[in-house]
Amino acid sequence: MTQIRGVAFTGAMTTPSLRAIALVCTLTPSPDASSSDLLADQFLAQLAQHGVATDKVRVVDYDVKPGVQTDMGNGDEWPAIRERVLAADILVLSTPTWAGHMSSVAQRVIERLDAELSEKDDAGRPILYDKVAVAACVGNEDGAHAITADLFQALNDFGYSIPAQGVSYWSGEAMHATDYKDLEETPEATASAMKAAVANAVHLAAALKISSYPKPAS
Repeated sequence: MTQIRGVAFTGAMTTPSLRAIALVCTLTPSPDASSSDLLADQFLAQLAQHGVATDKVRVVDYDVKPGVQTDMGNGDEWPAIRERVLAADILVLSTPTWAGHMSSVAQRVIERLDAELSEKDDAGRPILYDKVAVAACVGNEDGAHAITADLFQALNDFGYSIPAQGVSYWSGEAMHATDYKDLEETPEATASAMKAAVANAVHLAAALKISSYPKPAS
């Protein structure tokens, strides 16, 4: 049994070969502790228990240029991250809440993923078809629902499928100094929502692996 900060993960299930990547959109560079990173780690641990291979990128550690192209040149490090995103069947996008909104790093990730709208796979379909996205959000103020709505709208536009109840979040008391990473244990509601989001994401990703979306009608 695996545990990460009080969340227990048990009962691996057999699925088609799947890969997941977490894009952690904290504003805090490594190696400093981050609540968004902790929640992403918990998601990845749960995915691993379902037999999913995992990967993680703390985006702020890389020089991701502003723009809406797959490669902005001039030292842009997004193309290497993009390769890892395209190799994954499941995307976990983890962001803190700042002033009621997703972080600027998360917004930049969304802007860079916008370039995928014009990219096609070998079958001529949008390149992000058959991929699944879930959201993780932490903060000391309200905003998780609005952030999730914005993330899911954009990710679905780009081609990602959103599983049922595909989010887990924690929002601390308004104007309070406690962070998610400072909690002695993970709240049951957050842990329960995470397990449901992961189980549904794995189920949907496996189904899409078996039966892909058709090419859109021209």
